[in-house]
Amino acid sequence: MKILITGGAGFIASHVADAYIELGHEVVIIDNLSSGNTANLNPKAKFIEVDITDKEKVQAIVREERPEIINHHAAHIQVGYSVKNPQFDAQNNIIGLLNIMEAAKEIPIKKVIMAATGGAMYGNKITPFNEEMKAEPLSPYGISKRAGELYLNYYHELYQIPFISLRYSNVYGPRQNAHGESGVIAIFSEMIADGKTPVINGDGTHTRDYVYVEDVARANVLALNSDFVGELNIGTTTEISTNEVFRKVVSEMGSDIKEEHSAERPGEQVTSSLDYSKAKQILGWEPQVNFNEGVKRVVAWYKNK
Repeated sequence: MKILITGGAGFIASHVADAYIELGHEVVIIDNLSSGNTANLNPKAKFIEVDITDKEKVQAIVREERPEIINHHAAHIQVGYSVKNPQFDAQNNIIGLLNIMEAAKEIPIKKVIMAATGGAMYGNKITPFNEEMKAEPLSPYGISKRAGELYLNYYHELYQIPFISLRYSNVYGPRQNAHGESGVIAIFSEMIADGKTPVINGDGTHTRDYVYVEDVARANVLALNSDFVGELNIGTTTEISTNEVFRKVVSEMGSDIKEEHSAERPGEQVTSSLDYSKAKQILGWEPQVNFNEGVKRVVAWYKNK
């Protein structure tokens, strides 16, 4: 199949592109390279540099390429910045999606697979979160991702475009950008490798569900041939504190750097983990790389950069 991947030069979507290409699919990647990197691009993919907020250009690409599947990963993903500038977040995550879908409805396409958030979707509820829980995001980022799901449902109802929204927990692995506010494992790994001391926001007791990027790519592969329409959690149900992450990375690095803490960021949830039983039932997906093994792989990648 011909698959258009938005944000395909980025951390997660570049792994998805590799998985699709390995299966023999034709892949077209669009990315504005604001956080993506051309080094992540698979040489077998066609690459077009464009911003999804550029309505005319992105719609021309969709109409010209006529993909059978759109895998939508291009997004603004910084929770803290979305609190400071919700307009920017909405422009990228809502208007960007609409620019794509308004052209996609004319083709038509077989399916949209969208990267959404599980960690920022449900609010402060008892964990692990499941898809039956009411979505109550606490940040503009989470709100914009939920809006994207609702818009996809609109295009499904009116234009019969099926969709699967994959609600990721905290994805980590090789190629992750260590220079934003997200990706704590990447941030810790790169800083410690450079002999610097990372600063932990808050007291470090907040917990997250960390899922390895190859497991996430596999979910995107399984979603290609599923008839399911709706939202699926992609996580591990396991909660790990930021302090535990720090200590694990320090241990794998063979470092003796001590923890340092700063003020908590606004819009941060106390805890999150995802129940993936629905994804297991529908896609046959479950995580295969545990946290300790995943961190070992990330640290090895940073040591060899």
